Amino acid sequence: MSAERIQASAQIIVVDDEPAARLSLAEVLSLEGYEVSVAASGEEAIELLADGPFDLAIVDLKMPGMDGLEVVEALLDKYPETVVIMLTAHGTLETAVQAMRQGAHDYLLKPANVNEIMTSVKGGLDKRRRELRRRELLSLMQHTLAAIADDAPMSHAEPPAISDRFLQVREVLVDQQKHLATLRGEALDLTPTEFKLLVYLLSNPDRVLSPQELVREVQGYEADHWEARSIIRVHVRRLRQKLEPDPANPAYVVTVRGAGYMFPSKPTPP
Repeated sequence: MSAERIQASAQIIVVDDEPAARLSLAEVLSLEGYEVSVAASGEEAIELLADGPFDLAIVDLKMPGMDGLEVVEALLDKYPETVVIMLTAHGTLETAVQAMRQGAHDYLLKPANVNEIMTSVKGGLDKRRRELRRRELLSLMQHTLAAIADDAPMSHAEPPAISDRFLQVREVLVDQQKHLATLRGEALDLTPTEFKLLVYLLSNPDRVLSPQELVREVQGYEADHWEARSIIRVHVRRLRQKLEPDPANPAYVVTVRGAGYMFPSKPTPP
């Protein structure tokens, strides 16, 4: 697979058991000039892979029979250069994150809009084109430079900061890049300040965070002890209303009397 081929006319496979989603996505991609194949199941996708590699695959996670994660594992095992984009609902977001940790490029929440799909597709293909082009240049250099072994192989160039992007403690999962937080697969409707507060709590599980530290890290300024308590108490209360099954008896954002707040990594005993 060459960089020029990806740049000219990428081969894309769309794997989705929903006919309307599968065909409409294929039509949109075809209108953009891509060569598109479709598969109505994971098993059908694996059969198509036997005919050769694809530059990019868009795979629905939740399918009967062979699910999307199994398809991605088989695809990347056979063709590790393929760009993979997952289609997922909030309830399978954790599985999409798992796929990204195994090499997928991105995930899109269903139903994804056309602009979001095309941005992800073009971004993934452009990144792969740059990587393949650099590999080709390194291959040429290896014929003349014996010391090229010190160069990092292209497969490790610009690794996605998966560990920095995603935070998960217990049933709460946050995607910092997409500004998305879920609880047991259900999306949380958070304000920017509530989102920042949750991210900081998840980044410091089992550590007691003082109101002054929370104001400094979340709000971006210094406050004295009494002012900080007043400010952060409001945001904690609002976050609990959206996060906690029983805000009066919080299980996630726990008050440590006289010290601050903590997000326990394990459920606290009743």
